[in-house]
Amino acid sequence: MPEKEFLEKYPLYKSMAYDAPKTIDKINRPPISFFCPACKSVQTYIMSNNYWDGHEYSNFDSAGLSLHALYSCVGCGTHTRDFYFNIAMDRKSIEKVGQFPPWEISGDKNIEKMLGNHKQHLSRGLICESQGYGIGAFGYYRRITEEIIDSLISDIESIIPAADKAAFADAYAKVKTTRQTSEKIELIKDLLPSSLEIEGMNPFGILHSALSEGLHANSDQECLSYAEAIRESLVFLSSQISETRNRKTAFTVKMRKLLDKKS
Repeated sequence: MPEKEFLEKYPLYKSMAYDAPKTIDKINRPPISFFCPACKSVQTYIMSNNYWDGHEYSNFDSAGLSLHALYSCVGCGTHTRDFYFNIAMDRKSIEKVGQFPPWEISGDKNIEKMLGNHKQHLSRGLICESQGYGIGAFGYYRRITEEIIDSLISDIESIIPAADKAAFADAYAKVKTTRQTSEKIELIKDLLPSSLEIEGMNPFGILHSALSEGLHANSDQECLSYAEAIRESLVFLSSQISETRNRKTAFTVKMRKLLDKKS
């Protein structure tokens, strides 16, 4: 089995580059982490069956094979997760074709709070993404962005450093004059505070780039990548905005208490 990311995060039918061993007995069995409903917490799961179960011998040729991996929770020892995947004939890629329980159709709490009555789009987008329907997922995530972009920018305004507030205010005034989501993002993306960037990557820039691709004539596989970029950017932005605002509030409260004591 390739990296644990494949089992934990890859939706069905999304191909992953993978140099498979020649025989199935050489395929590794990484531990994975999932929420266990029995333990009511995130637990480690380990593989409890063998890839060669049902084959004549353990060193069966892996080319073109469909394999089953059964994982059990180490916490309770009872809850299990099943994965089914295919190895390409050239052993250069792998694809998940089945999973039970299904890929969790749950959203990020910060985004769901921001979406309010529109959070059903997130659930539907996740369902499409879990089944490899990239065009559908892209459509739903684009709709989400269109619906929350104004409130998202408004939330960003609340955490802009004092030195940058004037420039942001000018851009925000222009944002209010356009109805085009792409134009709103273009106006704001270079004014994000450093707390909303990670390793030099600008999530608004990524969001703008992914949305600019549009559906056009792209395949499900291509749209799946753009959809994932949109979802991850929205999750990161909403989480970071919430965290930064909470830290700012907590710091302000503590400093006021200290100043009150001194006075």
